[in-house]
Amino acid sequence: MTGKVVDMQPPVVLSIAGSDSGGGAGIQADIRALNARHVFAATAITAVTAQNTTFVSAIELMPDHIVAAQIDAVLSDFAPRVVKTGMLGQASTVRLVANYAATGAFPYLVMDPVLVTTTGFSLMDSNGAGIIRDVLLPHCTLITPNVQEAQALLGENLPIETVEDLIEIGQALLAYGPQAVLVKGGHTHESMPERSPDVLLTKTTTRVFDGPRIKSNNDHGTGCSLASAIAAGIALGETLEQAIETAKTLVATAMESGADWTLGHGRGPLDILGWNR
Repeated sequence: MTGKVVDMQPPVVLSIAGSDSGGGAGIQADIRALNARHVFAATAITAVTAQNTTFVSAIELMPDHIVAAQIDAVLSDFAPRVVKTGMLGQASTVRLVANYAATGAFPYLVMDPVLVTTTGFSLMDSNGAGIIRDVLLPHCTLITPNVQEAQALLGENLPIETVEDLIEIGQALLAYGPQAVLVKGGHTHESMPERSPDVLLTKTTTRVFDGPRIKSNNDHGTGCSLASAIAAGIALGETLEQAIETAKTLVATAMESGADWTLGHGRGPLDILGWNR
């Protein structure tokens, strides 16, 4: 007999998200980020997308009964410690996930509100952002919007240029019922070209997770990877702040080590598994 004997069961995280044929984002990025932290990934696919590093050419949304069947299959056989959502695609799927959460089926829900791709392609129907805000946010333990997603959820094109602006928009989202909001500052590169701060807000805490802005064209799937890595940390027993710290370090290191990759002709994926380290 060869190989390492594993004497501890890995925790399970269920990712409910869309598939990225280019492999950089979506459920593929979720699986890699979870596995990078030695967490087992179960999945429920909400959509199949035809995309690469430069564009999205087609999307096929899964019927809600197929999404529900996948979730039921996982929940009936596994015991996920955390459920993480990414692209939900349509308002009816948002309501479906909210219904599961309302029944207590998800012990800890991390929601990454995937609404638009890095290349500007919409990944949610026109009513989706409002439905997420009004129906799903009250059941979320943590939401991880970037600046554009936060603006879409609030229905306001607020100027976001400073850490104080990130705090203000996070407070506005917190009022809709999630237990915690992590507003990501990666899209503030014009006003903060050297730093990439993220701000965590709860009812009792405000904390800024600062860090240098990584110079890399390979950032496809950054948001998916960060949210999944946070979910992994929670599943491993870390506090929320510890999980965020660990996830930010993992993603930053993955961007640095994969900066010279030329996989595709656009914004490439992260080296989340550390192949170049």
